Amino acid sequence: MTQFPGWRPLLAAAALLTALPALADAEAPAFTGEATDIARLDNGLRLLGDEVASPDGMTSGFRLTAGFSPRGLPSFDLGAEVRYRESDDVPVAGDTRDTLLDTTSLGGSLLAGVRLGRLGLYAKSGLAGWQGQAPHAREAGIPEGGTTRINGFGARLSFDRWISRLEFEEVDDPALSHLNLITASVHLPF
Repeated sequence: MTQFPGWRPLLAAAALLTALPALADAEAPAFTGEATDIARLDNGLRLLGDEVASPDGMTSGFRLTAGFSPRGLPSFDLGAEVRYRESDDVPVAGDTRDTLLDTTSLGGSLLAGVRLGRLGLYAKSGLAGWQGQAPHAREAGIPEGGTTRINGFGARLSFDRWISRLEFEEVDDPALSHLNLITASVHLPF
């Protein structure tokens, strides 16, 4: 089993989030979008989950987010996100030639956001561990795995029941550039 060095701080942060007494605000945290509300705990912690898929069909996976608004700061949101992604046949440049690589990544980020009326702004930063495998054979000069940073920011704007969201997420490793995402959505629950 591969060890992901970023897990210990994430587990500590998750334990801290569940232990803190918090008061849930009536509004959703700044970093929520179309995610499914899995649970709301008595201490104000919200658990959210959603699927992740790229438009080209190469990448699929899921993410789980836990977040809350601290009691003294009702417009400020804190959270943690864990995500898993699998990608098939990703083009990667090696020392001698280009090849296709299947990758699996598991990562986590800490999130912070602020709500200003109908507008919510947030940022995220974290780590991801990944493994890659060439479908045919081991290629010289092709990376087989590692740990990399994840950074991102986003905005959520809501009008009555309409929720629009824009997010940018960057993975700081050339072999995982296919995981860089810019997503935009408009959501109308009914």
